[in-house]
Amino acid sequence: MSVEEWLPPAAVAWLSLGLGTIVLVLFIWLIAISNKLKKLRTRYMQVMNGGSVSNIEELLIQLNHRLDLHEEEMQQYKNRLSVAEAVQKKMKSRVGVYRYNAFGDRGSDLSFSVAIVDESLDGVVLTGIHARDETYIYAKPLDKGQSSYALSPEEKEAISRSSGS
Repeated sequence: MSVEEWLPPAAVAWLSLGLGTIVLVLFIWLIAISNKLKKLRTRYMQVMNGGSVSNIEELLIQLNHRLDLHEEEMQQYKNRLSVAEAVQKKMKSRVGVYRYNAFGDRGSDLSFSVAIVDESLDGVVLTGIHARDETYIYAKPLDKGQSSYALSPEEKEAISRSSGS
């Protein structure tokens, strides 16, 4: 017994049309799912960094290893920075200059005191006293802004100017 014997021809036509429509809808659905899968695969490859990692666990292990390396590098940079800061504090990079007239009304401001110190005011103060025919230069060591030699008011002013106070 064939389909035409127990179904009228109009029903067979409608059944064929319905089945064709279902096949067409399923085909369109298949294309849509294929596009979504392609987008998902692209995102997956971006997450995996385009590498040969086969699963998320391996990726996390690699990222953790990289993070450990970066932390080690950061610690090395911090140590180097600490050393550089310690060296900088000891550098005699603060300079204070004070010019003055050593002999009151005669001459001009050709005498000077120069303090060259570090952050702790350790260093040296140089004083040049200019007279009419000659100039005398003196050097006095400084330890925390003080010297074992008597400091003149001009030398104290130069030290004060070098410390920024």
